[in-house]
Amino acid sequence: MSQPHEDDNSTRRLPVIEQSPDPAAPGSPGLDQSASAADYDAVPALAEGEGGKAGRFWSVRRVPAGLLALVVLATAGLFLYDIAAVRAHRPAMRWRVRLADWLAGHPVDDVAVLAGAGAVALLGVWLIVLAVTPGLRGILPMRRESAAVRAGLDRAAAALVLRDRAMEVAGIQSVRVRMGRSRVVVRALSHFRELDDVRADLDAALGAGIRELGLAGPPGLAVHVSRPARKG
Repeated sequence: MSQPHEDDNSTRRLPVIEQSPDPAAPGSPGLDQSASAADYDAVPALAEGEGGKAGRFWSVRRVPAGLLALVVLATAGLFLYDIAAVRAHRPAMRWRVRLADWLAGHPVDDVAVLAGAGAVALLGVWLIVLAVTPGLRGILPMRRESAAVRAGLDRAAAALVLRDRAMEVAGIQSVRVRMGRSRVVVRALSHFRELDDVRADLDAALGAGIRELGLAGPPGLAVHVSRPARKG
């Protein structure tokens, strides 16, 4: 979901996804559930110069970089040693002789050659993706109030905070919160009260909770409320 530009008077408006009829109403064919995308006032972004842009955190990627460095170092060392040995009028390493003989007997369109080339190409693409993407998807950047400080919030911790806020709403039996970078999806079970009333209270409570998280890009909010399954 793309993030709209916000100013001091902006309000986040999301369309209603679904709203079933009141199951208690006569002749209602509803499924005893209620769902919506909630409206809430997003916190306005700070003006430029009041802390700067809060971009995503970049992963250090020590493990991939270290493994790649070791592989390159070992391969380069073997080739240099073999070339030096041949220059010194010593026989080449057996593995290089066998590799040269094997390649001489297999054309470029051989299945094994194509499979090896494909594996190397996939490895290269994977390394390029690691190099050009931020990573650290589990950390949500927070608004920057100072240019000298950058803060982030763990997605699991943010989901736990919103779950605790949702459990404070009357009528809620259990809640599951899926915290994404652009959207929060909440699924709740209510064992009493009208579902639409419970959903409205959840919209308000969770909207306030998202504002209080202080995220740089406040995510959208989708709330689904239903009855627990009947036993027997």
